Amino acid sequence: MKLPLLALGLGLLAPGAAAAASFEFVPAPQADLNRMYRVDKVTGEVTSCQYGLQEGAGGIGLTVCFAAGEGAGAQPPSEYGLVATRHTREAGVFRVNYRTGEMSICFVLVKKEQVVCTQQTNPSAEGAAEAPLVGSVPGRAGASATPPQGGSRF
Repeated sequence: MKLPLLALGLGLLAPGAAAAASFEFVPAPQADLNRMYRVDKVTGEVTSCQYGLQEGAGGIGLTVCFAAGEGAGAQPPSEYGLVATRHTREAGVFRVNYRTGEMSICFVLVKKEQVVCTQQTNPSAEGAAEAPLVGSVPGRAGASATPPQGGSRF
């Protein structure tokens, strides 16, 4: 009698455990980069792996992975995902919170061997009015860091 109750209890726990460990995978949009990002869909933790050449003859290479660093660790529980842009020179991805609409940019700092993410943010009517139109860093644009494409005909 106790065995069926134990089996029933374990059966009820298993779906919750499987859902807590679900991940989403997205490749970096950069055309010549073989990097894949992974996000924990519940915690928002972001990690990344890519192929690395192995020194020496006859090596098939190895998988190089980057752990979650500053800003890429667990966030408040929610429903997270990754979105890659179509910008072929972009090595990072957006971490999105589907419940709140917040976003952050995540990328690999190779020298630190970590994935880092900017602070989660959600543009609002109030925040947009207060945001500077030009960045405080010389040579960097404020609202859009994408440089102008092509020349103007006017």
